[in-house]
Amino acid sequence: MSDSAPTTPWRPRANPWLIALAVMLATFMVILDTSIAVVALPYIAGNLGATQDESTWVLTSYLVANAIILPASTWLSGVFGRKRLLIACTAVFTIASLFCGIAANMPMLVIARVLQGVGGGAMQPLSQAILLESFPPAKRGAATAVFGIAIVVAPILGPTLGGWLTDNWSWRWTFYINLPVGILAFFLMSALVEDPPYIHARRGVRMDAVGFGLIALWLGTLQIVLDKGQDADWFGAVWIRWFVLISTLSLILFIARELTIKNPLVDLHVFKNRNFAVSSVLFALYGASIYALITIQPLFLQNLLGYSAFDSGLSVSPRGVGAFAALFFVGALASRLDPRLLSVVGFAVMGYSSYLLSQLTLQMSMSSVIFANILAGFGTGCLFVPLTTLAVGTLPNEQMGNAIGLQNLIRNTGGSVGLSMVSTLQERYSQAHQDMMAGHLSPLNPQYDQARNAVRQIFEQRFNPSDSLVHARGLLYKTLIQQSSYWAFIDLFFLMACLCGVSILFIGLYAKPRMVHGVTAAE
Repeated sequence: MSDSAPTTPWRPRANPWLIALAVMLATFMVILDTSIAVVALPYIAGNLGATQDESTWVLTSYLVANAIILPASTWLSGVFGRKRLLIACTAVFTIASLFCGIAANMPMLVIARVLQGVGGGAMQPLSQAILLESFPPAKRGAATAVFGIAIVVAPILGPTLGGWLTDNWSWRWTFYINLPVGILAFFLMSALVEDPPYIHARRGVRMDAVGFGLIALWLGTLQIVLDKGQDADWFGAVWIRWFVLISTLSLILFIARELTIKNPLVDLHVFKNRNFAVSSVLFALYGASIYALITIQPLFLQNLLGYSAFDSGLSVSPRGVGAFAALFFVGALASRLDPRLLSVVGFAVMGYSSYLLSQLTLQMSMSSVIFANILAGFGTGCLFVPLTTLAVGTLPNEQMGNAIGLQNLIRNTGGSVGLSMVSTLQERYSQAHQDMMAGHLSPLNPQYDQARNAVRQIFEQRFNPSDSLVHARGLLYKTLIQQSSYWAFIDLFFLMACLCGVSILFIGLYAKPRMVHGVTAAE
């Protein structure tokens, strides 16, 4: 550091809590859109004359564009200014939401979703970096807890809100709802946010266009593989093998380039920081866990118990109660307790809630999942603050934007992998259970023979003996399909509990933190 460098850390003129509100609104809106349209996909497909498979591009196009723009956010903020870029991204996202709502066909909707992803991709790391820099270190734990409301609650609220809007209004309102939030965030950020003096350090530095192209190719092909892999039977499809090869080579070349050029698009040297590297692994597991669990439960209720889109989405809403309680709890204790301990509590509570869900039966009611979901929300709420504190607590302010961009990219990629994982494993587990159970549907099995005859007698009241036998076999086979699907979901809930247990082991790799004036650092 030069002698002319200021000795007093820069602080914004506006009240930092007002700044937190402004950037939290923007982030909440962006993350909400990753899940709000999930339950509306059948309605979108029907209204726009598309197939169910084509409607999934509404999700994929957004996630791909969102992921691609994330790594470039640090360079873009240095060139255009963080405030200008954040305001511009908010405007693009809000206008794109309007075009999503008025889309007349599927291509128009997909293009609008790509624009949404481009606008939203940079908003998450920019908002978080602005938040952390606006508060003194001793108050960053409480500020991160408030910001965590957007990160934790938005994907939980998405399916519930999306289901209610779709059932009572139209799928188009899942996009129109962004307009008032986006306009309010736009004016608040225009009035409150300002750039720190060091933010323009990259002004005049040329963009690493080759690096951007490589990471766009990596993330784009990876997201398509994750989204379409199960439908294409994974490596059984030639195009999947080619996409995996292209994605792998792009990642290798990107890493090699960013580590060797003078002005990289993304500074990967930040991974030399032990705590940031460990936090990156845990954020990937965190993203996989939270998105997987939010996806499994509504599917369980819709596919096996016949719940509506709104009711299945409503079933995860108690997570919001637990998340709110945890974020205020952690916000009060973040500067006093070892963040590693809070992380252990978070993953342990999440794991226990997953274990409780693995004990569900087909005779369950909605009340059966309330306690488990409150616990799951509390666990996820206990994780965001300590993981963020451990990730960036030992980094200088100048590296925060880059580190937070990488952190968001890793969490989102982990979420995409988690969604793909549960989709694939649910299908594979169901097939495995079906194959195992089908061997018992034999006349040589006395229990099956007794059940078939009992059902056949019921059908004989309406059909002739030969037809009643066919209907009896069909009903018993449908029961087998339901049972195999049920056990697949139970296996997935238990698997997520085990994943949380593995995550706890990684916490032991952190450098031992120490408390300095209420601030957590690493020794």
